[in-house]
Amino acid sequence: MPPMATAKKNRQFDLKIFLSTIDGGRTIATVRKKRMIFVQGDLADAVFYIRQGRVRLSVVSKSGKEATIGLLNEGDFFGEGCLTHQTLRMCSATAMTDCSVMRIAKKSMIEVIHREHGFSDMFVAFLLTRNIRYEEDLVDQLFNSSEKRLARVLLLLAHFGKDEKTEVAIPKISQEALAEMVGTTRGRINFFMNRFRRLGFIDYHGGGDLQVHSSLLNIVLHA
Repeated sequence: MPPMATAKKNRQFDLKIFLSTIDGGRTIATVRKKRMIFVQGDLADAVFYIRQGRVRLSVVSKSGKEATIGLLNEGDFFGEGCLTHQTLRMCSATAMTDCSVMRIAKKSMIEVIHREHGFSDMFVAFLLTRNIRYEEDLVDQLFNSSEKRLARVLLLLAHFGKDEKTEVAIPKISQEALAEMVGTTRGRINFFMNRFRRLGFIDYHGGGDLQVHSSLLNIVLHA
């Protein structure tokens, strides 16, 4: 193989290595469950990538009312607003489980987007997919019942459909937290959760983990 071809091959970008190693403005941190990764109003100077765990994005109004705007899983990016003209965080990010999170400094993120087409294609595809998800969330909030919204939240928390799994366990989560995500009262959440369990859509296991069955899709598709 010619020397120039060998050098080009040696410089080939490896996405997996980039997202798993500490180098060039990238750091990796373990964030315990319920800990904040960043807070609304913090300086926006980096993009984050979830290597392991789940993260919740939320906003708080001036009157103190909190709303969940995103539920993220392993393989998701967040905090990308810093790549435009966002200088301060518009939301807070909280670990829903113990997480391993990579922090990519804004400068390093911009450089790799411009330099590596494979990475930029993957990142754009992720943003487009999440934009569709946000549109679906808005439709869900505007037009669907509390019961259907709860079913959808549980399926999203379970990352349902990944690796073609039909039953997925999600870590213990309070009914208060579910009520906030769905936009209803704890009493309504309790009523629907008992109904889902009675119908065999969900089960509880030791430690409070929740088993979500594929049959829960019946609520989303037909209710």
